[in-house]
Amino acid sequence: MTETLTTPVDTPVPATADALAAEELRLRRELAAVYRLVAHFRMTDLIFTHISQRLPGPDNHFLINPYGLLFEEITASSLVKIDLDGNPVGDSPYPVNPAGFVIHSAIHRARPDAHCVLHTHTRAGCAVAAQQGGLLPLNQMSMEFHNRVGYHDYEGVALNLDEQERLVTDLGGHPALVLRNHGLLTVGESAAQAFLRMYYLEKACEIQVTAQAAGAALVLPPEEICEYTAQQLAGEAAADFQDDIAYDLAWAALLRLVERIAPDHKD
Repeated sequence: MTETLTTPVDTPVPATADALAAEELRLRRELAAVYRLVAHFRMTDLIFTHISQRLPGPDNHFLINPYGLLFEEITASSLVKIDLDGNPVGDSPYPVNPAGFVIHSAIHRARPDAHCVLHTHTRAGCAVAAQQGGLLPLNQMSMEFHNRVGYHDYEGVALNLDEQERLVTDLGGHPALVLRNHGLLTVGESAAQAFLRMYYLEKACEIQVTAQAAGAALVLPPEEICEYTAQQLAGEAAADFQDDIAYDLAWAALLRLVERIAPDHKD
């Protein structure tokens, strides 16, 4: 299953005001859909944690959740637009979570390909983040992230700007980051890609915690098999068959789900 989602990082966006406004509306609706999906799959922490989306244009603006709303309440129009210094752009009755700004602005500034940044505090994710060994290659889902996940040591609540440099260094070029004693983070070239990465990272953590709780000895595949599987899942390995539409099909199915459970997300 390879990640051939739409919205590649180098897709040119017309610079006219109308085109930029239309693209912003599309991205607002996609990000709102991801918020509803995170709520639906029980990956929320009340009003805390955050998902951000870079907007096209030269101003380096991005969207983030209005601080105080549950993820199940978030709509396209309620998302708050801010700049990389945390200043609001346009009118909004809502503040922004300062820890969200510190984490997300650092990654958006450092990673041009990180159009979307998704951060969670789930039970399984926090459990794995508290383990010295981190994410183990116990199952096919976790092998997607084999040698492709960073680790960032806990420094307290992310309210200090000097943590930003260490955070982006630890993320490096990876698609995912384990924030030790804290939670999980994924990035993507689109909100869809960031969500699907988080969905499977969360599943991998759930499986790991469940397997460990059983108390039996764990089976770890050889390093070369883990790396080969990671390459397969990224569409980088030679194989008799390739499945380069899996993630696009999964995202289309998820959008149908959002339309059924939360049709107001586009408002």
